[in-house]
Order: sequence, then C-alpha cells, then structure tokens
Amino acid sequence: MKRSLSILFVLTVFIISISASQTSKKTKAPNFSLQTKDGEIIELENLRGRVVLINFWATWCPPCRAEIPDFIEVYNSYKSKGFEIIGIALDGEGWVKVAPYMKEAKINYPVVLGSENIVRQYGGFNSIPTSFIIDKKGYVAGVQTGYLPKEDLIKKLKSLLK
Repeated sequence: MKRSLSILFVLTVFIISISASQTSKKTKAPNFSLQTKDGEIIELENLRGRVVLINFWATWCPPCRAEIPDFIEVYNSYKSKGFEIIGIALDGEGWVKVAPYMKEAKINYPVVLGSENIVRQYGGFNSIPTSFIIDKKGYVAGVQTGYLPKEDLIKKLKSLLK
C-alpha cells in the first residue's frame, strides 16, 4: 500500500511539473514595423513596457466593426495607465477603404495596413477579427479569434497592468 501511494505521489508530482512547464512557456510576439496613414512608423518593440492589443480587422467585417466602439472606449480609459492598441487593417484596397472608415468610426488609436506576411508571423490565422494581447515584456498574453467582448478585455488588462 505504501509503495502504491509513493508511486502515485511521484507520478502526480511529475504530471504537475510537466503541466507547469508547458503552461509557463511564453511566446514572444513577433516584432513588426508598419506605417500609419500619416506616415508614423509603429514598431511593436518600441511599445515595450506597455500592454498592447494588436487587433487584425477589416472594414467589410461586421464583428470587427462591432468591437471598435468598445476599443475606443477602453483605449480612452486605459491609455494613460500603460495600454496601447494597434489596429492592423487587412483590407485589400488599403487606405482607400480604411481611411474613410477610420474617420467615420472616430478611431482614436493607431491603425496600420497589414499583409499576408504579418498574418503568417502571427500564426496564419484564418478569420477576423483576431486579437493578440501582448504583455509589458513583449510576450503574447492572450489571443481572441472573433469578437472580443469589452468585459473580457478589461479583465485581462487589469491583470496585466498591475
């Protein structure tokens, strides 16, 4: 009986240590350098020390359009606390479509144009919106495929901005 308990204990510790090592592996967010419509270069590395939401979206995507007002609101509330948003628009028509929509939606955070290359760098996802939350050290702290509810974003932000 004692031997069985000892084996069970050793196996439990082994399984817990494997699980802990697998969950503690963080993925470094791929750096990028992309330009806004106004010519400002946005480089992820330069935002180290801030929590960053990278949101891949398009003007033709209804869930993308639906989450933007919440992003604007959260950005207004948390920017001064160390939060940044980078919208990466994936519209094939580029600024011709994106710029008027930015004005219409009153987007107040930086938006850049994305490409197949940056989508590949971020795992080659197949649907938008897709959002990545990057921690202050530049590691991926969360990924959301589909609409990102404001409450979920705020909850994650509060834990990362501590």
